[in-house]
Amino acid sequence: MVKTPLRALLSTLTLALAIPLSAQAAPANAPADTNALPIDSLRLFAEAFERIKQNYVKEVSDQQLIQYAIQGMVSNLDPHSSYLSPDDFRDLQESTSGEFGGLGIEVDQQDGLIRVVSPIDDTPAQKAGIKAGDMIIKVDGQAVSTMNVNDAINLMRGKPGSKVTLTLMREGVTQPIVKVLERAVIRVKSVKYKLYDDSYGYVRITQFQEDSGDEVVRALKRLKDDAKSKGLRGVVLDLRNNPGGVLQAAVEVAGAFLDGGLVVYTQGRGEDEGRADFDAKPGDLTGGVPLVVLINGGSASASEIVAGALQDRKRGVILGEPSFGKGSVQTIMPLGSDSAIKLTTALYFTPNGRSIQAEGITPDIRVNDVKVTPVAEQGVSIKEADLKGHLNNAGGNVQNNDQSISNLIESDYPLFESFNLLKALSLAKR
Repeated sequence: MVKTPLRALLSTLTLALAIPLSAQAAPANAPADTNALPIDSLRLFAEAFERIKQNYVKEVSDQQLIQYAIQGMVSNLDPHSSYLSPDDFRDLQESTSGEFGGLGIEVDQQDGLIRVVSPIDDTPAQKAGIKAGDMIIKVDGQAVSTMNVNDAINLMRGKPGSKVTLTLMREGVTQPIVKVLERAVIRVKSVKYKLYDDSYGYVRITQFQEDSGDEVVRALKRLKDDAKSKGLRGVVLDLRNNPGGVLQAAVEVAGAFLDGGLVVYTQGRGEDEGRADFDAKPGDLTGGVPLVVLINGGSASASEIVAGALQDRKRGVILGEPSFGKGSVQTIMPLGSDSAIKLTTALYFTPNGRSIQAEGITPDIRVNDVKVTPVAEQGVSIKEADLKGHLNNAGGNVQNNDQSISNLIESDYPLFESFNLLKALSLAKR
């Protein structure tokens, strides 16, 4: 069987397209057709394809060259558009379902390096102390400056139990940081919750998966049930280091705290037809109790959608550090039966029309993640309970509660301040 060179095929395609176009003459002052195929550029591509095919030092298949061409075409558009090989496409589907293999780290590309958007809770990356903003410069000794994001991710993934060495640069640290991590099967439970001081709810979302909205609904119901004695007085929604995920899940999560109305809208290329609105369902599941939303520099994409909606709709107070600023929409477009392209097709806007892209969400109250160390007491502190023969409390001894807000001041200062604010809002509402 004789194979027809790609150049000959494109020449045939050019001729076929030219025949119907030449049948009807265009007016001399007619504007150029922006949808017409760039025939000269396609000829140039075909010539380059043939030269590589015939002259490259090693034999390379047609399929490889086409994949490389698509990859280069898409990845140069912006940091978030990319070609998804069959393996990449499968990994993406696994990650949105909540189980995948690797280190548990969300990354993007910046200045030729791979930047950590955020580590995922309870994963090898988080346990090894990798932080949002770290720049990965090497994976197993291989420099990432010549790789795209997908290549770097593929290097970091592997068989559970195997090890990988990451070399990192961190702001404020002069020497590279070397971390040896053991790969694991990453099973991410996207929603965690606790009740503090018997009446203040805490909901943490690690990333937005397909079922995150339903999980938040169940968490709020359980918190309300557990707080029956005093009633649920407020909720802290923790979105720190949440890299985003499924858009519809973000809409459902925001909707759990809103009584209907606009959550976010996307705007594509068109002025009118390019806009799509995403609304919450009627009914605030918390009954309108005070809400504090906790964010930081690792809060990205879907996290910023939720924070922006609750801020614009004046439903909650945003506390913490400015968010990451990823306000672009990526659409997965399958190619054939097993690969796809991830293409940026629109931008996110908050209900008030603010673009999240490269701006992020600015918190209403700025609280940095700092380490709080108690000041050593000077001398001896004497209290009533230390006096001989003191009267006992008529109500009995108050038992220590592991879920006490006061225990957070040293372990998680921003969360401690979130609960302090929540208490103030709750008292003001009485």
